[in-house]
Amino acid sequence: MKKAGILNRDIASVLAGMGHTDTLIIADCGLPIPDDTVVVDLSLKLGTPDFLSVLEAVAEDMAIEDMTMAEEIKTANMSLHNQVTSNYAGIPIQYISHENFKLEIKQAKAVIRTGEATPFANVILKSGVIF
Repeated sequence: MKKAGILNRDIASVLAGMGHTDTLIIADCGLPIPDDTVVVDLSLKLGTPDFLSVLEAVAEDMAIEDMTMAEEIKTANMSLHNQVTSNYAGIPIQYISHENFKLEIKQAKAVIRTGEATPFANVILKSGVIF
């Protein structure tokens, strides 16, 4: 049995298969996900698990080069935006429109769907390298 890090076998597998510049998305429960995209669905009910808890667990196990968020989070979900920018101050954050964010989903290795039910609680994580 694995004794540390991500215990969810699907997330652990996705992370193990990522290379430099590959992307992984952590999403709220409302983000439209194309049928041909790999999805690890963690949602249990509205709010569970929450976006920040999932982001924290993934960030502990993944080398993150940068993050991309929807520009709209700055005004529609300032509280979450402020928490992410504070908690991950050392990681550059890019912003794109939510419409462009949705276009990036097809490029991701996978989407981790949370139970988060607040606006624009989505992030694209670009894989860095550990050496």
